[in-house]
Amino acid sequence: MSEFDDFRDNDDPESDAGPESAEPQLFYGSADEFFRERLRYMYSRRVGGGNAQYRWSARWWESAEAVARVEAMWRAWEYLRQDAATGSSTWWAEHADHHMPILLSPDGPFAKATDTNNHGDPLPYEAPPAGLFPDMREN
Repeated sequence: MSEFDDFRDNDDPESDAGPESAEPQLFYGSADEFFRERLRYMYSRRVGGGNAQYRWSARWWESAEAVARVEAMWRAWEYLRQDAATGSSTWWAEHADHHMPILLSPDGPFAKATDTNNHGDPLPYEAPPAGLFPDMREN
């Protein structure tokens, strides 16, 4: 074993099939778990109705657009978290910073939402109906 073994190409047929070759496991089992446990804390914007700059619905899962966007962010996060070098930055720049302004916009899918929170609090959240977001780790 040489000092350069860490830099071998993963497609090298002579490389051993160690833990690196195992398929990564999901950290969060669903888009709901990702939102509930992570995303709503990362975007702790003050939201409300009326003239509020940002809008959010605790029942975000009732919006097909919101579900699709949160699911896309979750799946991208699960993939990019494996990249220790630039994965986090890529996720923020190409995914979160793209989708969240649209979702939080007063003209977005929650334009009529009246849920509120205080400055620094996580985005409002209400649990979805059972079975709406099955845990993908169990499949």
